[in-house]
Amino acid sequence: MLLALDVGNTQTVVGLFDLAPTRGKTATADGAGGGRPGARRAPAIEGHVPPGLLQSWRVTTVAARTADELALLVRDLLALAGLGDPDLSAIAVSSSVPVVTSTVREMVRRWFPVPLVVASAASITTVPVAYENPAEVGPDRLVDAVGALDLCAPPILVVDLGTATTFNVISAAGEYLGGAIVPGIAISMEALFEHASALRRIELTAPASPIGRSTTEALRSGAVLGYASLVDGMCARMKDEVGEATVIATGGLAPVVVGHCRQVDRHEPWLTLHGLRLVYERQATGPAGAPVARP
Repeated sequence: MLLALDVGNTQTVVGLFDLAPTRGKTATADGAGGGRPGARRAPAIEGHVPPGLLQSWRVTTVAARTADELALLVRDLLALAGLGDPDLSAIAVSSSVPVVTSTVREMVRRWFPVPLVVASAASITTVPVAYENPAEVGPDRLVDAVGALDLCAPPILVVDLGTATTFNVISAAGEYLGGAIVPGIAISMEALFEHASALRRIELTAPASPIGRSTTEALRSGAVLGYASLVDGMCARMKDEVGEATVIATGGLAPVVVGHCRQVDRHEPWLTLHGLRLVYERQATGPAGAPVARP
């Protein structure tokens, strides 16, 4: 089995994959792609479920968490899902938080003595990077590109709505071209509430109309429909550059706006986990068949 960790600035998504052949198995919306009998299944979430994904979790990213605490959290999540102590073959991580990357390395060394794959621009060789400095590209953006290219033909635009909202462009030739980065919905609203004393925090739900007839509805219109329009507008501009493209939305805040976007073709909640599995599979052996290095 493969444990995949997508470490974001605000949240970390954890997934457990069964690496056994999945031919003939049908992934379902509850996260089951085959798997261990008796294990609790993930709650239904819209989108394609990667083959072999037994369970996924979303937890808060805590940079100060120690390797021992992180190991305990992982084991508690597995126990909560009724998965016990799975026979791990490897761990794969994509991290936007360098200090957590170091913590994961230490956790694996101390508690999970299996090969560790750390996604980076240097380690992902299947997607050519046309960025001016490839090392500057966040590993999550490249892992998303790997997953997206497995799901549909390029050109592709991947919109990842998290702490930041990132737009990632994959050319018709399968190259990662770059994209755009804007503040995410949650931090944008927090900045507004901090600097506008008369405005109160709201729940991020869709308004009844784009024309808010109360302050709460006006804020919801701006947050939800405003960001949907941002997504649509940026995707339309990027299509002017690369031609017609499939637009995939992912990220923890995607469910807030994706239903109101006119440019989004697919919502893939587990896109990064799917990409991480592919990155692991393609790096399962190094040069001349050497195994993936241990941490």
